[in-house]
Amino acid sequence: MDLTPYVDNLRHELAIAAEAGGEEARALAERLTAPLESATRLTLLNALSAAMGEVTRELAPGSVDVRLRGLDPEFVVTPPPAPEPFQEAQAPVTAPAASAPLQAPSDADDGTMARINFRLPAHLKARAESAAVAEGLSVNAWLVRAVATALDGRERPNPPGRGKDSGGRGFTGWVR
Repeated sequence: MDLTPYVDNLRHELAIAAEAGGEEARALAERLTAPLESATRLTLLNALSAAMGEVTRELAPGSVDVRLRGLDPEFVVTPPPAPEPFQEAQAPVTAPAASAPLQAPSDADDGTMARINFRLPAHLKARAESAAVAEGLSVNAWLVRAVATALDGRERPNPPGRGKDSGGRGFTGWVR
């Protein structure tokens, strides 16, 4: 994205405003033009980054990044992973396949996002980054999928000595 037209527009508006102030104002406007150009570019880049942050929150687990190439920003879009096509089951499946990636249930996804702070030991962070790169995902998208898999993908085991139907409120078994 070329920011030059926006910077040129600011320069033009400053020149028009300086016309009303006379020769001293015009000279001052000319001296301020160069420093204002870099400040304008930085402000526009900050606004674009904030906007793309909002787009990323709506697009998760996909993302949109703003990268600076020379003086101009460019956008890098990482779309969310495409859902696997529906295949008719030949036999009833009782447990999810270990190798198939699990997606969060779409009926539970209302589109809202929540932000949390998540601290990992450095060795786990490096492993998570490597796993995300290997799957072509951002670390955030990889973590979202890992959490969804952990929560929805397998049944939680009951603590030892507790019955499945007791809800954790009592014990089952025989007493003498």
